[in-house]
Amino acid sequence: MARSPKVVEERAPGKRISALKALWPFLQPYKLNIIGAGLALIFTATISLILPIAARLIVDNFSADNGEMLSQHFTTMLIFAGLLALGTAVRYFLVTRLGERIVADIRKAVFGRMIGMSPAFYERVMTGEVLSRITTDTTLILSVVGSSASIALRNVLIFLGGVVLMLLTSVKMSVMVLWPIPVVLFPMMILGRRVRSLSKENQDLIAESSGGASEQLLSAQTVQAFTHEDRSRAKFDEVTEQSYRSARRRILTRAFLTALVIFMVFSAIVMFLNMGSQDVRTGETTEGGLVQFMIYTIMVGGAVAALSEVWGELQRAAGATERLVELLTIQDTVQDPDEPEAVVAPVKGGLTFDNLHFSYPSRSDIPALHGINLDIKPGETVALVGPSGAGKSTMIHMVQRFYDPQVGSVRMDGQDLRELERSEFRKHIALVPQDPVIFADTARENIRFGRPAATDAEVEEAAKAAAAHDFLMALPDGYESYVGERGVMLSGGQKQRIAIARAILRDAPILLLDEATSALDAESEHAVQSAVDELAKTRTTLIVAHRLATVKKADRIVVFEEGRIVAQGTHDSLVAQGGLYARLAKLQFTDGVAAE
Repeated sequence: MARSPKVVEERAPGKRISALKALWPFLQPYKLNIIGAGLALIFTATISLILPIAARLIVDNFSADNGEMLSQHFTTMLIFAGLLALGTAVRYFLVTRLGERIVADIRKAVFGRMIGMSPAFYERVMTGEVLSRITTDTTLILSVVGSSASIALRNVLIFLGGVVLMLLTSVKMSVMVLWPIPVVLFPMMILGRRVRSLSKENQDLIAESSGGASEQLLSAQTVQAFTHEDRSRAKFDEVTEQSYRSARRRILTRAFLTALVIFMVFSAIVMFLNMGSQDVRTGETTEGGLVQFMIYTIMVGGAVAALSEVWGELQRAAGATERLVELLTIQDTVQDPDEPEAVVAPVKGGLTFDNLHFSYPSRSDIPALHGINLDIKPGETVALVGPSGAGKSTMIHMVQRFYDPQVGSVRMDGQDLRELERSEFRKHIALVPQDPVIFADTARENIRFGRPAATDAEVEEAAKAAAAHDFLMALPDGYESYVGERGVMLSGGQKQRIAIARAILRDAPILLLDEATSALDAESEHAVQSAVDELAKTRTTLIVAHRLATVKKADRIVVFEEGRIVAQGTHDSLVAQGGLYARLAKLQFTDGVAAE
């Protein structure tokens, strides 16, 4: 099965855990929270290291005549236990809250970045893969910031403090216990790299699986119509199994690492107990001292074992962080200028295409537009016609600056679009796309998408102008009817009328109609065409159409073929000239000649 294209090239293997440093910009705003969590962490680690001393005092006073002293030691130990519980609760609250806050910020940052990426970006990466990164990868980061990092730091403190107190208790026994640690660290580092590599592979496969599943589910009707279910299942199963096999290798590596660490650590503990029991018999140490040292040994051994577990989690989170940082730092091919010009008001709607040459990034060897020169006056209605793939819809993309031309420029009222902020000049453009996008919301909110501040009355007026009011009122809840994901509850013509109503509501000086009436029946098309004709009187209108009957009234018709303008004029003049337009007109009108 072909792998989906990746956003960027593979990262250098030397980055490893250092990739987690990329989280610092998200952590910086919460320094007080971090400091509080750090203090609670140090407090609980200190209490944990004090408890074995209290245990030694209790054991050494078992045979003491003064029972009150023993009771005091038990009371002291109970107080320390209470402080440990309180500190742990505070640490858990601060660390977990920090993790949730950071992940929420990362998700918002990634989505905010992705929603503004140009279509050229989505030629190279599937939306399902982006969604996987926003969900799965941020979940991994949550486990680190909200848990693993805290556990790692706590165990580092326990390890360091425990080693120091072990040495103060008995150097001889400390040497016996601590010698395996350097031996353990080496395989931890080697196998840790392996775990990180496998984690990255696993996450990539999960993202690929999510991307494929999203595409297939969004096209479920087409899949079922062509009885493609089995092939779709097989493709999804294959990637999912690859992900499982990758996860299995990662789990096996971590299991081996954990087993190695535990065996080495507790082998040392057994050897220490043998030596310690001999020292007690000879009087070199007390029973309490042996108990204290044993507790420290267990704490240090447990810390090493926990660190080996957490190391794997940190490796996985490092890979997830790299993947998210890629999305946050990747350079879009279309960018706003550092110091954009202000859009000259009022916008009249003049459009100029000057020596335009353009090829789509995914097929750079095939020119989509070649040497286009076209001047559209404010208020003019211009129709773009020609065969499929001639470059008509590409012209619509150029007006919205979804792509930048390789040569030439597009200007609005004399201003180069590359010198303007995209969100500013797009406010003055209304679009009705060939494939209308309907959101999983009510019909009213779908129309209001064109102008969020519009009143209910304005929404309904726009719907009436788009011949959508009657069918919307016939829905179970009228304008408040939920239309389903991608408007699944509506017909193609109904979706198109909602999209037209949305554009009417926007009331922009430039109107772009990309096959806007292609899915309408004759009666609805006539009603919508009347509304479009009325709109076109007061704004610049660019119409892309295959059905020539819808463009006969245009002020000018521009004929495209293979990315070039081959003719332009009125309907009558183009028919009289012969050529491509005349042939298209002859094919489309029933009597074999262009009807008047």
